[in-house]
Amino acid sequence: MNKVDLYTSGNLDQLRKRQDAPADAAAADLIQDPQLVSVINSWDFIPENLPPAFPDSLKYFFNVFVLPPPLIDPQQIRRTQYFFEKNASLILSLLGFYSLPYTYAFADGAEVLVRSKKILDNPGKRLSETALFVLECYRPQAFLGEKKVLLVLAKVRLIHALSRLFIEKYARDWNPEWGMPINQEDLLATNLTFSLLVSRGMERSGVRVSKEHREGLLQYWGLIGYYLGIDPAFLPHTSKEAFELEKLIRKRHLKSSHAGKSLVQSLLHFYQQELIRPELAPFMEAIVAFYLGEEISQVLGLRKTSLIPDWVFRNLSTSGLFSMGSSPSQYSLLYRQFIVQSEKSMGAPVSIALPPLR
Repeated sequence: MNKVDLYTSGNLDQLRKRQDAPADAAAADLIQDPQLVSVINSWDFIPENLPPAFPDSLKYFFNVFVLPPPLIDPQQIRRTQYFFEKNASLILSLLGFYSLPYTYAFADGAEVLVRSKKILDNPGKRLSETALFVLECYRPQAFLGEKKVLLVLAKVRLIHALSRLFIEKYARDWNPEWGMPINQEDLLATNLTFSLLVSRGMERSGVRVSKEHREGLLQYWGLIGYYLGIDPAFLPHTSKEAFELEKLIRKRHLKSSHAGKSLVQSLLHFYQQELIRPELAPFMEAIVAFYLGEEISQVLGLRKTSLIPDWVFRNLSTSGLFSMGSSPSQYSLLYRQFIVQSEKSMGAPVSIALPPLR
């Protein structure tokens, strides 16, 4: 069966009713025994033998991460990691100017995000954590024997599950018409922001992306999506599949909302006040509107308020959103520079960790 044939409104309606049963069961047991969170956060990688005190739900959940990954092409994985290393400054910039605000334009999914007070009050922390997540996903030898990446993905998947439980317990105003929180369709849409949208954003920045690299990104993030609990049957592997899926999701969910507009304004305020160098501040809204395009910008209430000089795009390709200087040729240097710069901006180290539970 052609995968594009799966991309129908009927099938995506069913995905809105599905979440991630193994992660949700594990998260429920973490809430019952909060000390296990500290144990997981203390790990450098997932141990082969889990602590005996772990309930069956957690053992089952972590088993996915210690089994061999699905069929992969090691050469393609290395090519995609090198592609990231070569274009890291621009790719990380696109996370903030394109990928993140793109998710705010989908009204139902934005309702989940706006219920996290941290995202509205501290968008910089969210942005830094997302960038760190991406850096961790592109570790050299990730999925080829490197172990830390799998722990990072397990934590992110559990954070999604804990967020779902939090909304279920405390968000009394949740409307069932929005679908189940952090459902399979929303996870698919988010996965596309790290692959399809990165390719599009690079092209819009004047950087040509070959078909090989476009599809390499899709397949790389398809592997990441598998570990994040997304149904592999729906993860696109070709440019045509990704194009058709994104077009359908946009048709189904692109809608103006108070939640989406609040989120994007909070993000812009952060850019203008705290992170970006002063010479870029006047162009923030125009840059985001440029990448999102007219239709999505209109939904979020954004205007292309000024012409964007060519030097701005050159700046994003070299120094980038996180002011890391010329694109480093080594991942380790890139990683260290990000950690230093983000701690300087945030006033505290950035990390990916399960939240403490009471």
